[in-house]
Amino acid sequence: MKVIFLKDVKGKGKKGEVKNVADGYAHNFLLKQGLAKEANNANISTLDALKKKEEKVAAEELAEAKKLKEVLDQITVELTAKAGEGGRIFGSITTKQIAEELQKKHGIKIDKRKMELADAIRTLGHTKVPVKLHHEVVATLTVSVTEVK
Repeated sequence: MKVIFLKDVKGKGKKGEVKNVADGYAHNFLLKQGLAKEANNANISTLDALKKKEEKVAAEELAEAKKLKEVLDQITVELTAKAGEGGRIFGSITTKQIAEELQKKHGIKIDKRKMELADAIRTLGHTKVPVKLHHEVVATLTVSVTEVK
């Protein structure tokens, strides 16, 4: 029997796949549990429409991420911190502080976990921080740390 999987079933198929399974398995398990539905013409056309809609949403997200990348590449986030000798600051600048400053000064809300900073910033000066906006789009945000006077 041909079925369309509504959820991932370990060892059998992933959500959205159309596969042939044993009749008894389909009737007694997959259909009863709501894990799959019968693959008739109406259900297949519904699945195709759903896939097209998902592709359209994914394309819109990618376009939005590219626009945000252009904006972030132009922005410099300016932070201040107390510093000692040699330009080393007391404490460190974290992605949380960068995200809060970006929200406050520029009105752009970005999750701190999207900033791929290997280690917190511990020196004065400019630092390039990669920001992963989409699995295909990575922007570079410039962070400028100056000494409190």
